[in-house]
Amino acid sequence: MKKIILLMLSCLLVVGCSNSKKNITNSIVSKFNNSSGYKLSGELEILNNDEVYKYDIDVGYSKKDKYKVVLTNKSNDYVQIILKNEDGVYVLTPSLNKSFKFNSDWPYKNSQIYLYDALINDIKNDENYEIDTKNNVFTTSVNYPNNNKLVKQKIYFDDNLKLKKVCVYDKDGVSSMNLVVKKIILSPKFSDEYFSIDEYITTNQNTDSDNKKTSKTSNLDDVIYPLALPSGTKLISEDRVNKESGERVIMTYEGDKSFLLVEETSDVFNEFTIIPSLGEPFQLMDTLGVMTENSLSWSSGNTDYYLVSDVMNKNELIEVAQSIVGVISMK
Repeated sequence: MKKIILLMLSCLLVVGCSNSKKNITNSIVSKFNNSSGYKLSGELEILNNDEVYKYDIDVGYSKKDKYKVVLTNKSNDYVQIILKNEDGVYVLTPSLNKSFKFNSDWPYKNSQIYLYDALINDIKNDENYEIDTKNNVFTTSVNYPNNNKLVKQKIYFDDNLKLKKVCVYDKDGVSSMNLVVKKIILSPKFSDEYFSIDEYITTNQNTDSDNKKTSKTSNLDDVIYPLALPSGTKLISEDRVNKESGERVIMTYEGDKSFLLVEETSDVFNEFTIIPSLGEPFQLMDTLGVMTENSLSWSSGNTDYYLVSDVMNKNELIEVAQSIVGVISMK
């Protein structure tokens, strides 16, 4: 009899936990599904070995397939914006008065730590997700195709089931990205201009100019060499070239994993300029970059970087790029 009672109690506990997990999940998903969008603000940390990159982040999302993500690097107040509207996807750098434009389905290809709708989809798409029902903590797998070291995340909700924190971990269980949510509002009201790029064109345009480019610096103070190189690959040439405003350094690395690295002084446009681009927006430690199948480009510290290879995959390109960014951040 005692065994039967214990077995019944065990079954009740299992059913109770299962129902609790289902109820919490359904409540969170239902609240989001019944909303028209959200606004989110918080602090983002990206970790790379001993380096920590901190951002203030503000996100706006409308279920009309519109996004606006404003990232402010806390170490230098460098602002970049990802904007998606009916015209396309843009990565704006206001300090350089320019934007890259993509024909892209961003952000639907992979996980995104700072997009609440992407987190909801990660929960829905993971049949084996776990939940600590006492503390409202979800553990799910993640999909970062350009960084296969990232394998899971913990999503924290408060007692009112509002998002409060997200931590993304690598395969060794080391935290690689952390988001602390300061505020999140469902179904906010957005102004007509909120998702429009015209706001930046109007704000930044200099009517006295004829779209000439100027440069913040006349030459490169330092050439940054990657600390992480593929085995057997080495620098064989370095060419310094003057350009219209500033200079360019072209470095050729050869070996089984050969690549080309170009560093040049950043051009600042007198008028806001939109540059058509292939590829996808990519978060590279201290800046937003542009990722294609065989290249990665970004701006940091008043310098533009372009890394390209016919034989390296995306993860290998990222590893080299991160070793350059790490050196930049210590200057």
